[in-house]
Amino acid sequence: MNRAGKRAEDLCAQLLRRAGLELLARNWRCRQGEIDLIARDGGTLVFAEVRLRRDARFGGAAESVTAAKRARIVAAARCYLAGHREVDCRFDVLLLDALDAGRVQWVRNAFGA
Repeated sequence: MNRAGKRAEDLCAQLLRRAGLELLARNWRCRQGEIDLIARDGGTLVFAEVRLRRDARFGGAAESVTAAKRARIVAAARCYLAGHREVDCRFDVLLLDALDAGRVQWVRNAFGA
């Protein structure tokens, strides 16, 4: 991971904590993929993807979460859930166009129900 990506994840981890979520894991990996941040929001497990795009020439941060990327995140989440008892979960996406905590767009339940 490059330095900007790590800083973006640091900003987002802080944002989640300030919002009252308990951070459980960062950069959790399995054969199916990687999950940037895993947190607990009350009784709900949150799988969070952090996307930083400072150059809009290739699309913004939101456009970088493709169907293939979503599928890899869901597959990795299933792998994580296999070893845990949590049943309620959601997928959040944290979008950044700059390394600025005030400009993070937090999309809760980004992948739908």
